[in-house]
Amino acid sequence: MNKKQKKVLIRILVAAVLMIVFSQLPVEGYVRFLLFMIPYLVIGYDILKKAFKGILNRQVFDENFLMAVATVGAIVLGNYTEGVAVMLFYQIGELFQSYAVGKSRRNISELMDIRPDYANIERDGKLEKVDPDEVEIGSVIVVQPGEKIPIDGVVTEGKTTLNTSALTGESLPREVAPGDEVISGCINMTGVLKIRTTKEFGESTVSKILDLVENSSSKKSRSEHFISKFARYYTPAVCYGALALAVLPPLVRMLAMGLAPEWGNWIYRALTFLVISCPCALVISIPLSFFAGIGGASREGILVKGSNYLETLAQTRYVVFDKTGTMTQGVFEVSGVHHNEMEEARLLEYAALAESASSHPISKSLQKAYGKAIDRSRVTDIEEISGNGVTAKIDGIPVAAGNAKLMERLGIPYKECHHVGTVVHMAVNGAYAGHILISDLLKPNAKEAITSLKHAGIEKTVMLTGDSKKVADQVAKELGIGEVYSELLPADKVSKVEELLKEKNAKAKLVFVGDGINDAPVLSRADIGIAMGALGSDAAIEAADVVLMDDDPLKISKAIRIARKCMRIVYENIYFAIGIKVLCLILGALGIANMWLAIFADVGVMVLAVLNAIRVLFVKKL
Repeated sequence: MNKKQKKVLIRILVAAVLMIVFSQLPVEGYVRFLLFMIPYLVIGYDILKKAFKGILNRQVFDENFLMAVATVGAIVLGNYTEGVAVMLFYQIGELFQSYAVGKSRRNISELMDIRPDYANIERDGKLEKVDPDEVEIGSVIVVQPGEKIPIDGVVTEGKTTLNTSALTGESLPREVAPGDEVISGCINMTGVLKIRTTKEFGESTVSKILDLVENSSSKKSRSEHFISKFARYYTPAVCYGALALAVLPPLVRMLAMGLAPEWGNWIYRALTFLVISCPCALVISIPLSFFAGIGGASREGILVKGSNYLETLAQTRYVVFDKTGTMTQGVFEVSGVHHNEMEEARLLEYAALAESASSHPISKSLQKAYGKAIDRSRVTDIEEISGNGVTAKIDGIPVAAGNAKLMERLGIPYKECHHVGTVVHMAVNGAYAGHILISDLLKPNAKEAITSLKHAGIEKTVMLTGDSKKVADQVAKELGIGEVYSELLPADKVSKVEELLKEKNAKAKLVFVGDGINDAPVLSRADIGIAMGALGSDAAIEAADVVLMDDDPLKISKAIRIARKCMRIVYENIYFAIGIKVLCLILGALGIANMWLAIFADVGVMVLAVLNAIRVLFVKKL
């Protein structure tokens, strides 16, 4: 508990003790009134103050006004214990709400701890702490053990283990070495790192995450808009209703029926009606449920940009995936050398040297498989043939590395590969020398992610990719994805998503999951766009509505489950609060419900709704 909450708790305890003691004293009249005013003002002075300010600012109809009128009215009628009790229980409810919001905020603020306070720049052999905003792209920063990486960049010197839990929700450490990309917000655990920055602080991962979280509450769901409108019309309506209940029946009794008006009885009923009518449970618990949902998701490494997206995500029935970098690692590795006419190592050496001038992922995977330093002086006459491959001379010997089109172009008979992947055919000195198979690796949890989505009630899974039909079909088959569309350009992906959007039921929502720059238009077009946040492009993260901080596709079904739990609790609170309110209002108007039942109807329902809303935070086992 914070200081403010402790202060309220002390006031509650003091007021409760005084109320119980004074109710047992054999005193009447003004003495009893003055005694009960002590606990009443101890517990209610702030509510009275807010109600008075509301009247001055012409914003009369809120819960403070309702509480003030009801409790002052009860005391004027001589029901001192009830007047103090109403205010007391209302403050207990407010304390519960404050604690629940604080718990959600702590989840968010834990995420805010990733904000770095400084960056180390080495000047004249000494480390100097500077504001991360002042560090320019291309600067070399030093990150010591225990410090946060302040800006995205590439490691130039040093090896270490990074703690990524603040970003991903996973405690699994990540090893990095020179040449590896690192993102801001991770904590350096062991060695000293030198990092060349690739972004400004404002564009770094950590800044974007903080911006997403800070702005998430501004995007309200339909349920929250409904509650805001409901409270705006509901509160004045019940105030006028209570006034009518206090005035009309006594007048009717007196003028039309010739009976005693019983003003005290009807005013008491009207005050009971006011206490019951307070819409706190709805006004507090609904936004709190969404806030807790966003907080719980962020703790699991899932960033939801607003409660409106949680509401849409809960209705997901179609999930469409990009392939490379989303369901596969986007890491190409040599997975086989076939039909080789020479030693495997020698064929890989020729391939790596021939491709040494290219920065293409395929070329890099060949260089990695070769595993030795490239001696560029051995390579001459390099010619890159677009869409075919490359030809070069290595130690004066003509070498060609490329696809089947290149072999046909050079008139060299080649052998087909029956395995799925990218095939690099090799020709050395004019003769076919074999082919090298390069495959993109599936993400560890990709297959499990599809199974989990099916268990979550997803009706259709679809994969869209620019890759060849053979590769796409094989990946889809391995993962268990229902439909696959291959060899698509970025514009084709948008068209395909639009077709799927027309096909589906109006209530069912379509999610697209992607990571690349070319996925940004599709992420924007889908009902919900989910981006891979660790390795995904800035454009994709910007266009998405939900960001997965550790690129784990298994988190997609988790995000849907969190959203569904959140919405289930929101509707539980709406039906429960409105149902109890309506019942108690009828009983209050008929004189069956007294002030004590009114207290339960108001504070009891609010406490139960708030406790129910807190359940959204517990998402670990979903």
